[in-house]
Amino acid sequence: MQPESGEKPLGAAALASVGQSLPHDSAIRHVSGSAVYVDDIREPAGTLHVVPGWARDATRGRILSLDLDPVRAHPGVVAVLGPSDVPGKNDVSPALGDEPMFADEEILFWGQPLFAVVATTREAARHAARKARIEVEDLPPLLTVEDALAADETVLPDYQFRKGSPETGLATAGHLMEGSLRIGGQEHFYLEGQVSLAVPGEDGDMFVHTSSQHPSETQHIIARVLAVPDAAVTVEVRRMGGGFGGKESQANHWAAIAAIAARATGRPCKLRLDRDDDMIMTGKRHDFRVDWKLGHDAEGLLRVVDMRLFARCGYSADLSLGVVDRSMFHADSSYYYPDAMIHSRRLKTHTCSNTAFRGFGGPQGMLAAERMMDALAIRLGVDPLDLRKRNFYREGRDVTPYGMKVEEHATLHAIVEELEESSDYRRRRDEIAAFNASSPILKKGLALTPVKFGISFTLKHLNQAGALVHLYTDGSIHLNHGGTEMGQGLFQKVAQIVAEEFGVTLDKVKITATHTGKVPNTGPTAASSGTDLNGMAAKIGAETIRGRLVAFAAERYQVAPDAISFAGNRVQLGERSMTLGELAREAHLARIQLSAAGFYATPNITWDRPSASGRPFFYFAYGAACSEVTVDTMTGEMRVDRVDILHDVGHSLNPAIDIGQIEGGFVQGMGWLTTEELVWDDRGRLRTHAPSTYKIPTASDVPEDFRVALYASAGNPSPTVYRSKAVGEPPVMLAISVFSAIHDALASLNPGAIPDLDAPATPEAILHAVLSMKRSRAG
Repeated sequence: MQPESGEKPLGAAALASVGQSLPHDSAIRHVSGSAVYVDDIREPAGTLHVVPGWARDATRGRILSLDLDPVRAHPGVVAVLGPSDVPGKNDVSPALGDEPMFADEEILFWGQPLFAVVATTREAARHAARKARIEVEDLPPLLTVEDALAADETVLPDYQFRKGSPETGLATAGHLMEGSLRIGGQEHFYLEGQVSLAVPGEDGDMFVHTSSQHPSETQHIIARVLAVPDAAVTVEVRRMGGGFGGKESQANHWAAIAAIAARATGRPCKLRLDRDDDMIMTGKRHDFRVDWKLGHDAEGLLRVVDMRLFARCGYSADLSLGVVDRSMFHADSSYYYPDAMIHSRRLKTHTCSNTAFRGFGGPQGMLAAERMMDALAIRLGVDPLDLRKRNFYREGRDVTPYGMKVEEHATLHAIVEELEESSDYRRRRDEIAAFNASSPILKKGLALTPVKFGISFTLKHLNQAGALVHLYTDGSIHLNHGGTEMGQGLFQKVAQIVAEEFGVTLDKVKITATHTGKVPNTGPTAASSGTDLNGMAAKIGAETIRGRLVAFAAERYQVAPDAISFAGNRVQLGERSMTLGELAREAHLARIQLSAAGFYATPNITWDRPSASGRPFFYFAYGAACSEVTVDTMTGEMRVDRVDILHDVGHSLNPAIDIGQIEGGFVQGMGWLTTEELVWDDRGRLRTHAPSTYKIPTASDVPEDFRVALYASAGNPSPTVYRSKAVGEPPVMLAISVFSAIHDALASLNPGAIPDLDAPATPEAILHAVLSMKRSRAG
């Protein structure tokens, strides 16, 4: 069922719940510490604890011997499980069968689990796991993009978009330019680590509490390793302490190990990874090397772009097909490429398998495009914002490299122009130029960059959602849907939608945990589509019940259906009024069904990957950010002085939550591009596997002058729920303005020279670029 009508007035003033800045449903519990996460669930009697064991001295190699007798002999150990103890398939991959639960015969990365210890306490299991005697024949690991390219090793076939004739474009463009950019990965650093509690039931059933963004996939993989039907496995997720994509596919491994331990022992089993093990064993944001060439005219108007994306995927495919595809989809950022070649390689390395991360490849592709703009602006001696605006999508220049037409480009122009004015961009550019001319050590930079982010899963079948709505005879409502809550406010927004449909206050809507036994076959909560999909499914379910009530009441009280309205916990039936509970009781006595399963599938999207054609996105989310930084060219230290953001969320379902998502996404993106550096040594061991060596942004890193505003949208032109727009991922890419501002500051050291700055722009990277600029000036 697709909604075509029934939308209420779009202005927030016309709505009681939708559009209101209501607090997150768990806000008080979050700050008081009373919110229950998996590790807080009261453990059933006899619960055992599971810890994975791995070879701490081996990165890649053949397993010659594995002596687990000392592990079994450790006090408190109940069982030790390996590949031969897996009842079904020893595979926890999302699709391709290339991720063993336990390594068998060969270790493919440092930290790969070889076995699991099940013990009476977590401490006993941890100590026992270190007692394994492991002999490994070392093999040379592939660690870098260059290693994988030299060995021609990939996890998936190469893929490309072609538009027009890029070869002709490069041959005929008036001016050519090329460059390369290295883009680092990022650790998810969710506050709640990977954790699962598996409780065995009768007849082989398994109930699993887990911290997963994709409960249905977790259910499927547990069933696969246990060799039972999916229906024998139930997965429940009430909330996560952060996910950011790191629990979309990678939560499955640990839930599956807990489940086989519960099967083997017949007792509840809990697995909670230590923070170091979590960082070592789980995947990151993909790091890239991007090589690019472009052709342009004398005014900087692009003629052709040839971009080569080399993604370091790790030892297995995981979600690299979709992640790298999305980096290709966003390699245009907001710019029109008349001719284009966007080529990608998904490279295999002997490191943990990289995975989904907020933005899902989009930030990497967009960063490369913005670097091209910054470099070209320096070459031409023009303001970077002017060059960006010159190349924006517009009427007649509105087809992407993958063939989709950009229909809402006017919104992009309006946001950028409004932010340019509200941030006082032009005056500040002049002031910064004057400051840099008189300041030999400290240099300031300013950049205003756009965001155009496609909303939808590019794997079409994931664009569907289900919800279950019950209306009880006291007027209270039970709400369940397939989306998961990881702090982003999804549950709150969907509850507001349902409250609006029934005309009740929010206290009447009971939010319940995501549960595979209530709503089956769900997609992941990802791709910024959680509210779009689950909110619409819940709305459809609520509309179904409300429609039954209207039909019943119209007949019983002889009033026209359009004279029946729901508001203020009451139902108005012409001149008569009653509570929703009273009408529900009457309907129940008349045997009217007060339960409905809502289902929604995103319309008007299609993507044929083999031919690289179609419409992969339902719509685009837009935004822009203007960032000002100060760089110390003697130490490489950098400070973000001010940030102005204007972001498009359509008609906001909850402005407070949306602004919080924008602020959080920006800061997370800023961390990726400035402080969060992943370092592997020459043996393939992750050296930055703890808060002591890996620096996420702290409160002191948040810009003191931080101005965030929602664009005054007329509403999403696409028929989304209440004409809202997604907000989860797009704000991450607003932080590219910080990286561009650092680049701008460094460019002042030698006007006309392009800084050699890679991401993240750590103090070391900044100093490298400073020295490079000084050398080029001296030369």
